[in-house]
Formats: sequence, C-alpha cells, structure tokens
Amino acid sequence: MVLEGLGKSLHSALKKLFGANIIDEDLVKELVKDIQRALLVADVDVNLVMAITQRVEEQALDESLPRGVSRREHIVRVVWDALAYFLGEKPVPFKINPGQPNLVMMIGIQGSGKTTTVGKLARYYQKRGIRTGVICADNFRPGAYSQLKQLAEKSNVPFYGNEDEKNAVKLAKNGFKYMKNNNIELILLDTSGRHREETSLIKEMRDIAKAVKPQEIVLVIDGTLGHQAGVQARAFHEATDIGSIIITKLDGSAKGGGALSAVAATQAPIKFIGTGEGLDAIEPFNPTKFAGRLLGMSDIRGLIDKVREAQIDVDEDAARRLMKGQFSLTDMMAQLKELKKMGPIGKVMEMLGLQYKLPEGVAEVQEENLKRFEVIMNSMTKSELDDPKIIKSSRIKRIAAGSGTSVRDVRDLLKQYEQMKMMMKQFGKSRRRGRGGVPGIPGLPGM
Repeated sequence: MVLEGLGKSLHSALKKLFGANIIDEDLVKELVKDIQRALLVADVDVNLVMAITQRVEEQALDESLPRGVSRREHIVRVVWDALAYFLGEKPVPFKINPGQPNLVMMIGIQGSGKTTTVGKLARYYQKRGIRTGVICADNFRPGAYSQLKQLAEKSNVPFYGNEDEKNAVKLAKNGFKYMKNNNIELILLDTSGRHREETSLIKEMRDIAKAVKPQEIVLVIDGTLGHQAGVQARAFHEATDIGSIIITKLDGSAKGGGALSAVAATQAPIKFIGTGEGLDAIEPFNPTKFAGRLLGMSDIRGLIDKVREAQIDVDEDAARRLMKGQFSLTDMMAQLKELKKMGPIGKVMEMLGLQYKLPEGVAEVQEENLKRFEVIMNSMTKSELDDPKIIKSSRIKRIAAGSGTSVRDVRDLLKQYEQMKMMMKQFGKSRRRGRGGVPGIPGLPGM
C-alpha cells in the first residue's frame, strides 16, 4: 500500500475511537494529538499539520450531527474529510478530446522519474483504448532517447525522437507533426530535466510551450523529497503555466505525506501518483479515496467500481451471515471466488479496509491455496460443508484420500475457515459499534 507507515499510524489513532464507550472532548483531544504525531513523522509541514488537526478538533464535537449518524461516525468522517480537503478534495482527470490531438508536455528536474512516468502514462491510456504516442524532446540527458523508446515499445505505442537533432524545440515541433499525421489522440511530450534554477532549462520549457502550445503542462515531482517538494513545485509554477502535478516514488516513502500535502498546498491538482517501478505502477489520484486508504477504511467507491467491472451479483443473505461469522465452507469459498474475480485478494482486502486486520501473509495464502481448497471441498459431504465442526480425525483422513491431498492440506483449509470466521466476527463488531453502518459513510447499512 502507498504510504503504509502513515496509514498504519492514522489507523492506530482511530482504533481508540472505535473501542471507546464514551466519546468526549478528552478523547477527541487525544485523537488529535495522535494524528499530529502521525503526520509529523510522515514529514508533513508543521503548519499544515496544525491546520488539519485544528479543523478536526473544531468539527469533531459539533452538536449538529447529520440525521442517522453517530458521534463516532461523525468524527471519523471529519478526519477523512480534513485529509481529503488538504489533498485536493476532488479528482481532476486529464481532459482528452477523442479524435483530436491532445498534447501534454511533461516537465521536471533530472531524477524525478519523468521519463518513466511518460512510459507509464502511455501504457495506462493505451490500455483504455486511447491512441497514445510519445515524443522525446530531451536532448540533454544521455540515454533519454533509448530509455523512452524502450518504454514505448513495451507498451506498443508510437515513438518519435532523433538522436542527431540538438534543438529541443525542433524535436517537439517535428514530433507533434508526426503524431498528428498518425491520428494520435494523446501525445505525451518528454522534455529535458535539469536543476530547477537553471536559466537554460526555464527558457527551453517556455520556447517549447510557445512553439507547440500544449493542452496541458504537467510537473513530475519526486515523492521522496518530503515537504521540500512544495518549494520545487512553486519554483516551476512561477516559471511556466503548470496545469497539474504527478508525484512519483510513493511506494514505501517515509516522506510521501509531506510531498502530497506540500504540493497540494500550491493549488495545482495532483492527477496521478507513481506507486512502484513497474509500468503499471501508476494510478489516478483521488483525494477522498486516498484519505480513506490512509485511514484503513473501506474504499467503498473503488470497491463498487470493481464489482461492476467483474459483474458480480452480491448475495445479501450470505454477506450478512459472513459478517456475523455464521457461514459454511461453501459460503466461504463462494465469497473468496467472487473476490478473486476482482483481482488479487490482498488488493481487495486493502480496498475493504482490512489491511491492518489480516495476519501478515493470510491474503496471499488464500490466493495460492484457493484451487486446492476447492478440490478438498469436492470430497466433502453436504453436512461437512454446512457444519465443519463435525470434521474430526477420521473424516479428515477420508477427505484427504478422496481429494488426493494430504491430511495437513485438509487441516489448513479448516484453519483458514476458522481464521476467516474470527476475522469477520471482529470486523462485524467494529462496524456495529458505529450504529450498524460503515464508519464515516452515512447511509450505508451494516451487515
């Protein structure tokens, strides 16, 4: 998960709220101090930390609660909203006019991950049916041409570049003309990256922008810079008309929280974040969704989208039994198979807000053993599937022999069943404490 350390710290702060019998001013002040500590450790600027937590403290004890919402739900929602507000509040996607050339110019200092980001964006949009191409106008860094060409080839997108041409403006103009002639809809223009204060770089950026008139200029920033990223963002913003920002290297970065908040403070929207080294390790930035993930809470909107994509029909009765820990082996397998349709189970668990509740490695074990468990269950009787408690030593041996597996495999299945049963009971209790709804999501019923 992106910024896992910050997420765990924020979730730990909220655990006190979930477990408290009485929610009063003292508890809110303690929660605020824990949030301050978590944000400061993540290198968020101290002034911004105070602004966020002051907003939380002022609104948390507001007596005018929305109808049907408990004080606990209200406070969680206030924390969520405060984080989302300072991160940009709403997602801002690229505006791409279909059937027309849409030129996006990428800028940033050397080492920010700009060229790799161009490759990732090309793959992202190509996979979504948008004809995408890339232009290399970086005639400063050795290897820039070959690096971008290789990235383009991996994603099977058109590439334009000329190692012999030393004029970056000509490269940009010729590349734009080439892409237009090939009916490319999204054209990603990679430019030189140097130090932000180099006069030659600033002039080159301005000359290129004047020559090709990009639809948008995107600044790529290294997320490991912490709140110093804000200084860099402001310097580029003063030099050219930045339309949006992409933050890279947020996978495991202790300073990622600082980079996100500092850049958001410049008022330029963050449109994508880089979450790893792979070509697919990039995702659109959604402030509300991201804040929810940091808090270890259900990514309801993302989960609903996944369900729709997988065309999954949710059995409400089975879901309610699952949340109460009252389910059979057949119910468990059905739910795991449905989750599998939505992608790796570990990722889906993260979207459900369970990444801090699952024992380390459990989601991966479920992924690996899913097929084996199904084979074992095919050797069980209906009564055994409905009530696994009756499966003792002699039955285990029979099931193992009938499925061509080992006694240990059968015991592993039963152990997974008990673990999931216990986990779902705990999760159900935590939700019922919030008056039966998902914390912070008024109107969404509990199960």
